[in-house]
Amino acid sequence: VSFLIPECGILPEVLKNTIADVGEYYLVRNLSVHELVAHEFIDAFVKKGSCYALTYNTKIDQDNTAALLPNGKLILSVDKDTYEELGLQGRPSQYSGKKVMRYIITIDLTDSGFHPDSKKHNRVLWALKEKKPLEFDFLLAWYNTGAEGSTLMSYFSKNQIQALKPKITFNTLRDLQCPVLQSNELQGKPDESCSTEELFEWLGAVLNQVGLDNKSSSFLSTYCCPQPNTIVEKAFLCTITGFIIPEKIIQLLEQLCCYFGEPKLAYWLTLTVHGFADSPVSWRESEHGFHKGGENLYNFVIFRNLDYWLQMAVGTNDDCPP
Repeated sequence: VSFLIPECGILPEVLKNTIADVGEYYLVRNLSVHELVAHEFIDAFVKKGSCYALTYNTKIDQDNTAALLPNGKLILSVDKDTYEELGLQGRPSQYSGKKVMRYIITIDLTDSGFHPDSKKHNRVLWALKEKKPLEFDFLLAWYNTGAEGSTLMSYFSKNQIQALKPKITFNTLRDLQCPVLQSNELQGKPDESCSTEELFEWLGAVLNQVGLDNKSSSFLSTYCCPQPNTIVEKAFLCTITGFIIPEKIIQLLEQLCCYFGEPKLAYWLTLTVHGFADSPVSWRESEHGFHKGGENLYNFVIFRNLDYWLQMAVGTNDDCPP
């Protein structure tokens, strides 16, 4: 997650606190997938909040991968041999080509028919525990609204579990060239404002700290800020890296909108969120592939009058966002 505030004054304390409280997450080593379909886990976490899990250091185009979504669906992306050994119902990956080498299995942990001792539950548990045990390192996070119960740390105390905090970096950018934007001009106007596409490209350069001066001696980039533009004396850039759940992103977005509540110098600001390149899903339950890169991201451009632009981007092997 990154946000950029041009012409930034002093950050409000409430925004600083939201950044600091973006939430910890957990890395569980050698966790068997069948533990995620156990009813003790479902009752303690899946049914009492939003639970997120994603396999760690797995490659979507080479390895078996898995993700648990907050709606209670467990998604497995497995190779052909694993799929045949599991014997669970799935569908061919839409990015397999003519010869199917990868399959997607979806298990709804909240299905009314997936109760203890049901045939469906016993079949899945047997497949994942005895027929073809799958074990991964998992990133885990859980969000609940005050419900009492176990914590992930105590629940997986017998496993090798580690609590992690997102890495937060702050940068102050001096004399930054910024495009001139008008919230009601998506395509931009010659000599008046820049388009959404120009802003998106410029933002990518800024977030990657690419120079904007188009020096002929540069071997890295000849990119320059689109016209018209203005020089901003000071801009604030914050990047938060980790397993960050949507509920925390919403809180950050709300506080950024409140930034305009008092007279500020900034006319607009941006919030950019990148998904994991090797996640088996991207938007909702849409299948995610890698191809040459696993890009999937969205960007908010929020204006002082609280108009906003929403930009979404994906790689080649991905469905278009909803």
